[in-house]
Amino acid sequence: MSLRLRLTILYSTLTGFILLIFGMSIFLLVNFLLNDQIDTILTNTADGVINRIRVNSEGELVLFELPSLDLTANVYLQILDTEGNIEYASAPLRSLSQPIDPSAVDRRTQMFSETYIGEIHLRVLTVPLKAEGREIGLLQAAYNTGIADATRSILIRIILMTTLVSVAIAAAASWLSIERALAPLASVTETAQQITSADDLSRRIPLSGPENDEVGRLVLAFNATLERLEHLFSSQQRFLADVSHELRTPLTVVKGNVDLMRKMGCADDESLASIEEEADRLTRLVSNLLLETQADTGKLPLRFTAVELDTLLLDVFKKMKVLARDRVHIRITDIDQVQVNGDRDRLEQVFINLISNAINYTPQGGEVFLSLAVMGENARILVRDTGVGISKDDLPHIFERFYRAEKSRSRKIHSGFGLGLSISNWIIEHHKGRIEVDSSEGKGTTFAIYLPLIKPVIQSQTGKSS
Repeated sequence: MSLRLRLTILYSTLTGFILLIFGMSIFLLVNFLLNDQIDTILTNTADGVINRIRVNSEGELVLFELPSLDLTANVYLQILDTEGNIEYASAPLRSLSQPIDPSAVDRRTQMFSETYIGEIHLRVLTVPLKAEGREIGLLQAAYNTGIADATRSILIRIILMTTLVSVAIAAAASWLSIERALAPLASVTETAQQITSADDLSRRIPLSGPENDEVGRLVLAFNATLERLEHLFSSQQRFLADVSHELRTPLTVVKGNVDLMRKMGCADDESLASIEEEADRLTRLVSNLLLETQADTGKLPLRFTAVELDTLLLDVFKKMKVLARDRVHIRITDIDQVQVNGDRDRLEQVFINLISNAINYTPQGGEVFLSLAVMGENARILVRDTGVGISKDDLPHIFERFYRAEKSRSRKIHSGFGLGLSISNWIIEHHKGRIEVDSSEGKGTTFAIYLPLIKPVIQSQTGKSS
């Protein structure tokens, strides 16, 4: 059963249920008013008769001036003695040899009841007659409810017919309106099927209605999802192309060196060193991929402790001096005593990654400057180089996974795989910090890392190194 049919049935059923409830309320109200009107007529008639009843000296009932009931043709009267014998009866009931409602006679209380005489439906008021504290008889006044019953029957038929017609109209209106309302969903389904069959993530669903309703928000969310999937798919394609290239180069070198050693019949140090270097390169690639996967799944462990950033930065500075050799000059311009709550190993990984990038993309004789200072309630670490810089087109994307700014940075044998900055950004964000970058092509790049202090204190400058 389609959604359209289910919704149509639901709306039609609700409409019918509401109309039945409304109709039954009207019926009960009309029925109450009719019964109240009949009871009022019977009560007034009985009061008029009782006011005319007397008792003679022998204790017999005497009815003076029996009210004319011809004007109220639907009201019938009977006056019974204490034995239940009929003393007086209105014209239509004179041939009746028993009380109008024999069951009410035995109860000897004032009450309303329902009874039938033949096919005539009567509502009966039974009133005990008393004089000087003793019961002298019984009065029964009956009303022919034929007109009231006919009114009730007509009203029920009107309610049922109105409900059926309204349900039919509601079903037709719901069927048409739901078709129009669900049209965008059909477009979503068609687009999804076309994407599946053609692998075309560039397609978008046209929005024909308002944006703020449920269907409009669904279409916008679906289009946003498609856009993100297209971007991720493109990034992964680019990443696979990069990885394929990165794998092809070291594997080719390894294979070439192995072939060379086989031909020479011995293993020379230069070939072994080349193989070792390419193996290290492959190891770094696999390590970065593993870290990226752990970050995606939330399984990258972070062990938070108090970390002396100045000590950590000095340790990283010593290691990077060895990496830079004499090709690039690394300097520490400022360093404060700073303590943060973080994972020392992961923060070291971030610093090494940023400084390594600065060294790799800074030409011979260039400089890389490091600094650590307190900025309000945050520690700020700056990594500034005088390298080739990053283009304005690449700058917004450098923290995206698998992205490499190849337009402005030439690929080198020790260049990264487009994962380092993404992992670094993830680590800093999970330390409740942030990374900012400013760059100009041909002038250099500055990365600024902000990390919250354990407690905001005024730190004193402790030294400079170069």
